[in-house]
Amino acid sequence: MQTPEYKHQQGMSERNRQHDKQPGMQKKENEEEEEGDPLDDMLSRTGCLQLHHAVQACIAETQDWRRCQKEVSAFRDCMAAQQSKREAELKSRLALA
Repeated sequence: MQTPEYKHQQGMSERNRQHDKQPGMQKKENEEEEEGDPLDDMLSRTGCLQLHHAVQACIAETQDWRRCQKEVSAFRDCMAAQQSKREAELKSRLALA
């Protein structure tokens, strides 16, 4: 005799199999993986991606961002330098216009 919970699990498994068979579902998931993370893309353009990963790794390891101040400070300084550089570029473009 099957319990209601077992029948529910069977039903979910059947729905999962049907979902997997739907055309385009697997393709969409692969396309999303290929596009990458927009945050990583933006940070890569700033040159601060590795520092961001260091912050993430430290927080994952320590489970406390307060213990990662060295990494956070380095990332913040990198982003501030990038922002200053971008502002200077925009000012020079406006001066030329």
